[in-house]
Amino acid sequence: MKRIVLFGPPGAGKGTFSGQIKQALPEIIHVSTGDIFRENLKNETPIGLRAKKYMDRGELVPDDVVIEMVKDRLNKEDVKKEGFVLDGFPRTLSQAEALSNITEIDYVILLEVDEDIIIKRILGRYSCPNCEEIYNKYFMKPKKEGICDKCGALIKFEQRSDDNEETLRNRLNVYKQNANPILDYYRSKGKLKDINYEKKLTEKDIIKVLEL
Repeated sequence: MKRIVLFGPPGAGKGTFSGQIKQALPEIIHVSTGDIFRENLKNETPIGLRAKKYMDRGELVPDDVVIEMVKDRLNKEDVKKEGFVLDGFPRTLSQAEALSNITEIDYVILLEVDEDIIIKRILGRYSCPNCEEIYNKYFMKPKKEGICDKCGALIKFEQRSDDNEETLRNRLNVYKQNANPILDYYRSKGKLKDINYEKKLTEKDIIKVLEL
């Protein structure tokens, strides 16, 4: 059983890496904080309703509420039995410290990607309006320009008005400021693994990373 935290900037490829971990460890549970929030809001759980009050006011959900949601999910039987790969948490040092009180962590995997590649990954993303197949105008174009490989629908690259390089670089700077104390925390505990994820790793590489 493995208990893994995935860490990295926006566009680092955490979703793709989670999928590769699932291939190597099919039974492991992928725990996404985004999914946890959506589930609690949809089911109107007490903790979900608490979070909604802040969200409705346009405020950040406080650490104690986020921590309670994550704690509840990590204490479910499936996670306790099969282990987990946690994506999207912790985002602050206090969350990292709280996580240490909730469960043991085998290691934190930091996905390192050059900033210019991240920018192209995010600003170049687009999808098919029909089947939602994902493409990238820099790295993953459809085989035939303007035609979806999967369903044959007409597609074209469209960038959101709020997606621009200046905004993204600001987001990356905020990430670095918040990330450094967390990474120092796990580095001091000997839990941190640094992985260059500019190119998708092979199955053999993943097995080596996971120490299987």
